[in-house]
Amino acid sequence: MHRPVPPLPPGTWLGLLGGGQLGRMFCFAAQSLGYKVCVLDPGADSPAGSVADRHLRADYLDAAALDELARSCGAATTEFENVPAQALERLARDIVVAPRASAVAIAQDRIAEKAFVVQAGIEVAPYRAVLGEADLRDAEATLFPAILKAARLGYDGKGQARVADRAAALEAFRAMGGVPCVLEQRLPLALEVSVLVARGFDGEARAWPVAENEHRGGILALSTVPARVDVALAARATDGALAIAAALDYVGVLCVEFFVLDDGRLVVNELAPRPHNSGHWTIDACVTSQFEQQARVLAGLPLGGVRQHSPAVMVNLLGDVWFRGTDRAREPDWAAVLGRPQAKLHLYGKAEARPGRKMGHVTVVGETADEAVAVAAAIERDLGIAR
Repeated sequence: MHRPVPPLPPGTWLGLLGGGQLGRMFCFAAQSLGYKVCVLDPGADSPAGSVADRHLRADYLDAAALDELARSCGAATTEFENVPAQALERLARDIVVAPRASAVAIAQDRIAEKAFVVQAGIEVAPYRAVLGEADLRDAEATLFPAILKAARLGYDGKGQARVADRAAALEAFRAMGGVPCVLEQRLPLALEVSVLVARGFDGEARAWPVAENEHRGGILALSTVPARVDVALAARATDGALAIAAALDYVGVLCVEFFVLDDGRLVVNELAPRPHNSGHWTIDACVTSQFEQQARVLAGLPLGGVRQHSPAVMVNLLGDVWFRGTDRAREPDWAAVLGRPQAKLHLYGKAEARPGRKMGHVTVVGETADEAVAVAAAIERDLGIAR
């Protein structure tokens, strides 16, 4: 694997595949370190493309665009996991690419991902790979009730169906078009947590404090950090995430999502080979944000510190907030939000608000965890966010 030795100096161009909000925040972090960013993304007015130093508007598999990115940049990364692995493989012929295509390919496929995690010695929910209806007919009865998840391209609860029994699973499989899926046993969940890990080309790895996540409608609503779990459980989650990163020989920022079961067991839910929504709080509450760390790793710089200097709660802002009490989008009262001195507002520059669309986030940075939780709840009430 190519690696930047010596580190890439400020002024070097860094390539980014993907134009969403994660890429926008990467641009800000990389630019603050003195780097220039070239975004490759097909969108005309993407959140990242609008703030990058250059925007190549093209498909991710456009050979000419990929070659231009390779000519102009010293290294390249991604901002979402569904960038085709072939694009990363092509770039890696000429420049530093992190994470590597093989690691991204595993995280893009739930069947491969679960098999890899099990091989790494980390527990997952009981499951069965489903390539056809016969797999559902032969599935163990103990797997039901279950969740049927499309193996590829699912996110934020999309591509999933709760199924009570075998008949419902067959119906859902047909409704999904018969694409490869995972049938996963529904387990008694106490809560969900996630661990962000940064790992460099030299194998050095650091993990931020564990985040406690609340989802609503399949979309992350709140991340509370540090998670309200005991020290031993937090240590197990952190050790598990670091072990997965090492087994993948991962380079970059990786998020590992865990289910915490009622009996205290931890099982891996999924991997995200990129910065993650549940890590946005690191911008305002840590020595080094997940996005700065991503830029540091890509440029071959030493990892930054991951110490959390303040308790924090991240509140996700969906487009629904713009439609509070009206059928037409209306700008929320940001002055009221920012009237709370603990609040840090981040908007993603998206031109149109739509229900369910991620438009921004607020990080509440408190002197105590209780203060951060209370202020975050007040902001949600002010914005009309249903709890």
